[in-house]
Amino acid sequence: MSSPLLLVVAGDPSGDLHASNLIRALKRREPGARVAAVGGPLCRAAADEFIEDLASRGVTGFLEPVLKVPFLAALGKRLWNFLRDRKPAAVVCVDFYGFNRRVLQLARAAGVPAYYFVSPQVWASRPGRVQVLKRSVRKMLVIFPFEETLYREAGVPVEFVGHPLLDLIPAPDEKNSPAKPPRIGLLPGSRTSELRRHLPVFYAAFARLREKYPGAKGLLFAAVNQGDAIYGKLPDGVDLVREQDYARRRTLDVALCSSGTATLENALLGVPMVVIYKLSWPTYAIARALIRVKYIAMANLLAGKGVVPELIQRDATPERAAREAARFLDDAAAWTAARADLLAVRRALGAPGAADRAAGAVLASLAREAAR
Repeated sequence: MSSPLLLVVAGDPSGDLHASNLIRALKRREPGARVAAVGGPLCRAAADEFIEDLASRGVTGFLEPVLKVPFLAALGKRLWNFLRDRKPAAVVCVDFYGFNRRVLQLARAAGVPAYYFVSPQVWASRPGRVQVLKRSVRKMLVIFPFEETLYREAGVPVEFVGHPLLDLIPAPDEKNSPAKPPRIGLLPGSRTSELRRHLPVFYAAFARLREKYPGAKGLLFAAVNQGDAIYGKLPDGVDLVREQDYARRRTLDVALCSSGTATLENALLGVPMVVIYKLSWPTYAIARALIRVKYIAMANLLAGKGVVPELIQRDATPERAAREAARFLDDAAAWTAARADLLAVRRALGAPGAADRAAGAVLASLAREAAR
């Protein structure tokens, strides 16, 4: 196979991270490959050509994308021109189904083979998406073991490559009980809309916890796509943290955490947490009608039980959040049991090397086609 041109498309901060690691893995395995990308700042740094920063625009939920239809339509046209005129060897979509479904349609129309790394959560809502993917992809490259079974039973080519976070997250900190005074993590999300809804709850909850535990240290983990200003005036005892190596995250005793990738990161570090999530009410109403799973936190879904509490919409109050966090800090047995369940999730996700295996699967598939 001659050195290929590949297109990688991601649309949110976590997808930007996974896509950038995939790009580097593709270029390690095929040194002559050129990669064009839609993503965020991490993809911009990894790719040979950067088409658009989609990840920093916060296009999420059900209603928010409607406000950005002109931008998304223009980006779709640019990608159509790229696929038609440049004829890349393949397109790899990374999560972000709402926009990547359109990318798959464009790739199919242009005769470009498509692969999907990090499956949309078809098991959580709208199972009809499986049939759309079946028509559109050469192979699904999935990151949870149960997804492989789901797609295989539906007749979709699939390969379980492991979870990409295992390449990034260090071994958990060695501890047998929460410290006194405790170290409390604040992870309110990455999207601007999330932060506006969550920060008041997180700050007020931490203030209550610091009253109960004088000297408690708060660590607010900033999103890579957000500047410092959005976090406003920090509560007493809270430091703003920017890190990529999880060195300070792994020391946490408990975390207040927005639903999303951060919940799985905490699980892999063995950090007990309280999951908090507030949506706009129209978006919440739509989500409630569509979601078919019992839990929203991936740690709970993978464990098959409510290892950590989930406070959604009206339940997401500072009082409830502080009370649930204090339960872990005051009850060593509850803290130890939650930590053990979370680390069992880590063991179930396989070995590191997901991005490399995904890159290998794409390149091997293209090589087989070229040899025909």
